[in-house]
Amino acid sequence: MKVLSIKKIATHSTPVLVFERNKQSLLRRICSNISPITYLLARSRITESAGSPATLEKDISSGKLSNQDSFAVSYLVNSCGLSPEVAICVSNKFSFEGPEKPDSFLNLLKQQGFTKSQISAIVRRRPMLLRSNVKILLPKFEFFQSIGVSRADLAKILSFDPTLITRSLENQIIPCYNFLKSVVKSDKNVIAAMRRTSWIFLTDFRKSLIPNITLLTKIRIPESSIALLLTHFPEALMQNNAKFREVVDEVKEMGFDPLKTIFVMAVHARSGHNRSTWDRSYETYRKLGWSHDEILSAFRKHPHCMIMSEKKIMNTIDFLVKQMGWDYRMIVRCPAVVLFNLEKRIVPRCLVIQVLVSKGLVKKDMSLSTVLLAGEKRFLDRFVARFKEEVPLLLNVYQGKMDVAEL
Repeated sequence: MKVLSIKKIATHSTPVLVFERNKQSLLRRICSNISPITYLLARSRITESAGSPATLEKDISSGKLSNQDSFAVSYLVNSCGLSPEVAICVSNKFSFEGPEKPDSFLNLLKQQGFTKSQISAIVRRRPMLLRSNVKILLPKFEFFQSIGVSRADLAKILSFDPTLITRSLENQIIPCYNFLKSVVKSDKNVIAAMRRTSWIFLTDFRKSLIPNITLLTKIRIPESSIALLLTHFPEALMQNNAKFREVVDEVKEMGFDPLKTIFVMAVHARSGHNRSTWDRSYETYRKLGWSHDEILSAFRKHPHCMIMSEKKIMNTIDFLVKQMGWDYRMIVRCPAVVLFNLEKRIVPRCLVIQVLVSKGLVKKDMSLSTVLLAGEKRFLDRFVARFKEEVPLLLNVYQGKMDVAEL
């Protein structure tokens, strides 16, 4: 390993992506189910008001909106936090019969700890919920809380996709929960799967989960591996049975052992949207000079090295090979390092090793796995605390408080 002068990589230097919402694009998406005439009228009103609540109130008072529309739009803006343009489109999806049910629904969300932005997100995505009977909704909240879902987690899940609380508690949610728990064995694991995707409670588990799990059982996949797959990567088991069978057959042909946990990790890496990511990752490694056999070897060791972004793969390998001087074949033998956070794990540890090598305290040809695979406590004990007398400020380098050049 060659010793180079490595400048600290600042986490805040990563470019921040700023997404600007285009009003007309947003309108087209939200208003997709209303008539062209209604859409054009709404668009015209928005153009005139430029999204100003004050101008919207003027439109309402001047009669540009009907009395019913006026109430609906005003309610959505003032009580639900929607912008005037979105409120106009949402109001066209259903009729308001009065404030009683909407008020009850919003009060329920507030009592459950939902923030204003989360409430707005729910109304924007599922405005019909404003007409819900809270006596039917409340038991659903209580059920999820009874199995250990925190209010904060439930608010986050539902604000992203409130479809879950539109399903029957007795006919869908509870039967699905019972099945999930029978496989993953604990409420904690059920909640982990739910955090991954709330659709695990929306899918018909009899048509997707059961056939796919049955297939895995037939090829002797251990129950613990199936539980791991359902807990952490449920989307892999939610796909069509025919497609799932194809993925399983592919993984078997690649030489994975069904008796080992890594088999289901490979199934996840080859499932759904991950398949296209896998293909892009393959091309990225090829660009870096890896052979076909080396890529498959890395995949067999750690399947998730094939579902990383091109930027992540390129930046990590560029740093380890070009700046730290490790042979790329060390990464082939230890592909898990590609998954580690560059700024928070890889760079701080490599800075420490650079200092120790420069002072002759450790050997230059130290293995990649020794430096990066160890837990934080073990790494600190072995490479920082151990050399406290020789390099008193080494911990500051590790914590990013001091540059290597300052030692």
